[in-house]
Amino acid sequence: MMKMKWLTLSLSTCLLCSLAASAMAGAGPALEGSAVSVSASANGSGPLVQNPSAVIAAAALKPFPQHVSYTPGTIKPGNFTQAQMDQQVQQKYNEWKSGYLVKHPKISNQYYVFYNKENIVTEPANVVSCSEGHGYGMMITAYMAGYDANAQTYFDGLYRFYKAHPSSIDPALMAWQQAKDSSGNIVDTSGSDAATDGDMDIAYALLLADKQWGSTGAINYKSEALKVINAILKREVHATYYHLKLGDWASDSDTKYGPGTRPSDYMLNHLKAFKSASGNAKWDQVADRTYSIINTIFASHSPNTGLMPDFVVRKSNGTYAPAPEMYLEEATDNDYSWNSSRTPWRIATDYLVSGDTRALSQLRKMNSWIQTKTGGNPAKIGSGYTLSGGVLDSSHAIAFTAPFAVSAMVDASNQQWLNKVWSDIVNSPTSDSYYFDNSIRLLSMITVSGNWWKP
Repeated sequence: MMKMKWLTLSLSTCLLCSLAASAMAGAGPALEGSAVSVSASANGSGPLVQNPSAVIAAAALKPFPQHVSYTPGTIKPGNFTQAQMDQQVQQKYNEWKSGYLVKHPKISNQYYVFYNKENIVTEPANVVSCSEGHGYGMMITAYMAGYDANAQTYFDGLYRFYKAHPSSIDPALMAWQQAKDSSGNIVDTSGSDAATDGDMDIAYALLLADKQWGSTGAINYKSEALKVINAILKREVHATYYHLKLGDWASDSDTKYGPGTRPSDYMLNHLKAFKSASGNAKWDQVADRTYSIINTIFASHSPNTGLMPDFVVRKSNGTYAPAPEMYLEEATDNDYSWNSSRTPWRIATDYLVSGDTRALSQLRKMNSWIQTKTGGNPAKIGSGYTLSGGVLDSSHAIAFTAPFAVSAMVDASNQQWLNKVWSDIVNSPTSDSYYFDNSIRLLSMITVSGNWWKP
């Protein structure tokens, strides 16, 4: 089990906007009224069971499992059959859904991802949701449609919750955090602005929904996706340098945070999907800049490990470098810590589905380094490293392990390592981890099992 400090750090993405605001100023989810429902406690916890909605859902056009053919030469685990891997994903999905997908206590057609189920965030009181988790939930339910007959009901409920909690800066984006007030209503917390990663995943999920169910029903998923995509470009991409910013609150003119960018937001496959959906060539410039930053950090700051830091800043001379300690969140802002634990998944996914080789050298170095560092034992993957490879915390956390399974897929030389990592993340009980770890694991497993298709 992870210590409280690790849990706090694992929620760092959803804490980002809180700190920014300070700086600037299957089982299913619960259905209240159902004969099988159990009321949630004051902070939103409790057993979560639901009867299917009476709403007629569209047939899944790309039902799970999809068994996508990734880039030639990439690999999947070889120690389980495809059917076994699909079943393992389904089991982890069932556990994730019963633990974290929650029906709104007062609005019957809304759902949210209960990112504070483990009561890690205590201030403000009764925090329940954040945009990061919301994006995860929307992608997960879109990918698991077909296996889960109620996936569209859940997705649409998540969509409605997102629309009910817009950013105070741009209503097409999502306010980063929600909590229950004294009356049990779910309201935005102070500093109701947006975080880039949640918005990007929400936009991508809406594109998935368009391909999964079509856009002729109650929600025009494609139209809604384009609204988010355009708002991200306007508010969360630097207008001159085209790097992804930290959120809509970080203006280009902000001398401290305007130059900031976060490698865990480097969802290169998302960027290409945004270009394809919108036809806006500026997304090519964002993708080019993102790949350039990855390779600059690799060449100049992590040539022996391939690791990315939690935060990066553009310096006055135009180069990009790791942010200083305590730039936004922690003393580890310049290290490979809880934010960047996701980068092996985020960066490698684009190579798997598009074949873009621009980060392949970085991924290969990172794969060889982590195998050497751990002696080929995934149980020895630590919870953070310096960019030169020093261990920050030797404790084991699934949020750090699971993404390395995705990056291992890029080369057949990693086959035995991938087999071991897959076994490690499959055999680790959901009950031993927390929202962040369990969500990252499930998304990584969807990818590694060959079920991450692009919209």
